[in-house]
Amino acid sequence: MASERGGRDNEKEMASLLKASSLTVRTKLLHQSALYNTSHGFHEEEVKKKLMQFPGGSVDLQKEDDGIGILTLNNPSKMNALSGVMMLQLLEKVIELENWKEGKGVIVRGAKNTFCSGSDLNAVKALGTPEDGVALCMFMQNTLTRFMRLPLISVALIQGRAMGGGAEFTTACDFRLMTKESEIRFVHKEMGIVPSWGGATRLVNIIGSRQALKVLSGALKLDSVKAVNIGMAEEVLQSSDENESLQEAQEWLKQFTKGSPEVIRAMKTSVSSVKQLGFEEALQTERDLVGTVWGGPANLEAIARRGKFK
Repeated sequence: MASERGGRDNEKEMASLLKASSLTVRTKLLHQSALYNTSHGFHEEEVKKKLMQFPGGSVDLQKEDDGIGILTLNNPSKMNALSGVMMLQLLEKVIELENWKEGKGVIVRGAKNTFCSGSDLNAVKALGTPEDGVALCMFMQNTLTRFMRLPLISVALIQGRAMGGGAEFTTACDFRLMTKESEIRFVHKEMGIVPSWGGATRLVNIIGSRQALKVLSGALKLDSVKAVNIGMAEEVLQSSDENESLQEAQEWLKQFTKGSPEVIRAMKTSVSSVKQLGFEEALQTERDLVGTVWGGPANLEAIARRGKFK
């Protein structure tokens, strides 16, 4: 009898530990959600008020039943340049994706066969002081870092040109797929500036410092073939048609999203933690994530199949 009570106590203790682990994961991810706050001199509400003054276009999110979201930058008259309002909408959509528990993946694309030409020049001209530039930098770094840390496997579908801030956006995705005629252009040097949305930092992580210097300086032009050759892009899609290339990208992404949302999301979070935390912290995150899926529906179903994997 005493041994039974001891067994139950041990089970309760293990359940408590697993619950605590899950809470640790949620707390850690919450703390990771933004890079900057008022302690860094960043006042988000002030930036939002300024961005509201520059309307135009929209950022649209379509969530499919298969757990894949389609995020569309929609401002085709300006090559899908991000207006101030679109920057605000992008943050709203990222927050919506953070809370999409059924989500497993997301595709980012631009409307009308063009990815994105960066910031709307009307906003750039009006926000002309160094202080404005730094504030906008902090806002967009926060937004794209949150996007990068989503527990969703992300793909940039690059049709036409991804220029300036648009090129930076592609680096916040896990993968990049390109149509034959598309190109990625970091035109910041030509504009007399440097990347400010985190693009240079992420670019070095993707292709290394030597290749990043070539790309940022303009010495290396990233058409679709060269992008694949240096590891910037995964594949060149067969179709350049807007709808057909989207279907190709969806099919390509599905190879990563088979399975339960809980497992896919935990896997993505585990990989993200390795890139952004120290080794020991990443190990702890991996341990914590086990507590969210061990003994869960997908795990129990797999055990019931007796290890017969497809």
